[in-house]
Amino acid sequence: MSHKNNDKQGRFRSKVIAFRVSPEENRVLERKVFLSGLTKQDYLIHCMENQDYVVLGNPYVYRSLKRELIHFIQLFEKIESFNDLELDELEILKMMLEIVISMKRKKEQKIKASNRTI
Repeated sequence: MSHKNNDKQGRFRSKVIAFRVSPEENRVLERKVFLSGLTKQDYLIHCMENQDYVVLGNPYVYRSLKRELIHFIQLFEKIESFNDLELDELEILKMMLEIVISMKRKKEQKIKASNRTI
């Protein structure tokens, strides 16, 4: 049995929230969760509360960054200009670049949770 999941104020999280997303929205959400290094629940809660969260430079995050970098290299080989990129791709690219640029100087990066999560 798993341990009880409490928030920062010690309140027990007993409510389950479920909602539907399109396959495209799910892919964007999954990619952002992987890049953040958080669980999906923690990522969505931070976004909902518009809180900052810290991205720690660990192997999990580095693998996610590497996978996204490979994805964008392949994508840029196929397209002719940035105007051909979808908004979702630009959102992921912006998040990835913020993480990479700030991690150049230190091992962690505080990211502002955006209002548009998916």
